[in-house]
Amino acid sequence: MGNYRNWAGNYSYQASELLTPGSVEEVQEAVASRRNMKALGSRHSFNDIADSSGSLLSLENLNKVVALDRVNSQVTVEGGIRYGELCRYLHDQGYALHNLASLPHISVAGAIATATHGSGDTCGNLATVVSAMEVVTADGSVVKLSRGQQDGGWEGTVVSLGGLGVVTKLTLDVVPAFQMTQHVYDNLPLETLKDHFDDITSSAYSVSLFTDWKQSAFNQVWVKRKLSDDVSGPIAPEFFGARLADVNRHPVPGYAADNCSPQLGLPGPWYERLPHFRMEFTPSAGEELQSEYFVPRQHAYEALCAIDRLRERIAPLLYVSELRTVAKDNLWLSPCYGRDSVGFHFTWKQEWEGVRQVLPLIEAELEPFQARPHWAKLFTMPAARLAELYDKLPDFRQLLLRFDPEGKFRNDYINKYVMEA
Repeated sequence: MGNYRNWAGNYSYQASELLTPGSVEEVQEAVASRRNMKALGSRHSFNDIADSSGSLLSLENLNKVVALDRVNSQVTVEGGIRYGELCRYLHDQGYALHNLASLPHISVAGAIATATHGSGDTCGNLATVVSAMEVVTADGSVVKLSRGQQDGGWEGTVVSLGGLGVVTKLTLDVVPAFQMTQHVYDNLPLETLKDHFDDITSSAYSVSLFTDWKQSAFNQVWVKRKLSDDVSGPIAPEFFGARLADVNRHPVPGYAADNCSPQLGLPGPWYERLPHFRMEFTPSAGEELQSEYFVPRQHAYEALCAIDRLRERIAPLLYVSELRTVAKDNLWLSPCYGRDSVGFHFTWKQEWEGVRQVLPLIEAELEPFQARPHWAKLFTMPAARLAELYDKLPDFRQLLLRFDPEGKFRNDYINKYVMEA
């Protein structure tokens, strides 16, 4: 397969071939005829979660909208479609998704398999709106799964880490399209969150806080409001002590804001405001590493103070860190399973040796708060610790054995963190 790498360039896939089928039938044939396989999304994972010792299968050619159900407010799509393309279609039809990740470049099936999320107190991760799926399983057959199915396993199938098979179709709940504004505020002291965390994160539909950890403060607060939520009159020049920015900002200090979603209160459609970055531009910092940990919402400030103790170790390796809130869900392997959560995200410089040394320090500081790592990002937590953090891991293991008894869709990652944990 040659030197085939992930989006960030930090991981080289070890699979012997990359398949790009053009139909579900071709997916079935490819799966049935291979001994070991893994579906590959838009390659935005930072570890080996999507690799295989045999074949990789990309759904990049299965990227269409299949149907829009206006009666039930649902859209059915092929697994390879990216959020950017889906969102434009939905908006043109008068619909929206409840939330989006910071990048619109990622594939729907890949994002859902790893519980990718946006920000917002009342918004669950992107997988929470899935109501049905079609999966090509190990023998090449198509299995249809849906919310409310009688065997009780639905909650384990949605965030599956790619372990059940190749997800070729998904049905998602949609809502009426809406307009949004986005304002950025500069320099929010960390100590402000001690008494005002709930006030800050509930002040708008979606709120993200960014810091480079060079000081005990957030460099920027991104406040994304639905137009219907806007208070009449001019926007406040201050936000809990932070000052309103008068030019567009990039989350990473010193970077030009050209590739960021429009700010300064300019109204626009939901899909051009919820992500931080525009579809047509290179997202984020480019060559980077990423880590993220989720802690119960009630421990947010204490956890921030714990990370703050490591500022001098973190800051030299960091582009930027982001804090986002996510509503709880009932999906077995979701990091937000059973608890309203706060995600502590780190966008690192591509200096793995230094990052590898600082991650255990962060994990140790966050251990008292039962921090769960993002499955597709970089962490050093041992498998035994993940087993303690995910009560449903034994049930998920049985689910994998039922769907894929021979382990066609298992890889080193799943064997380590699921089967042997």
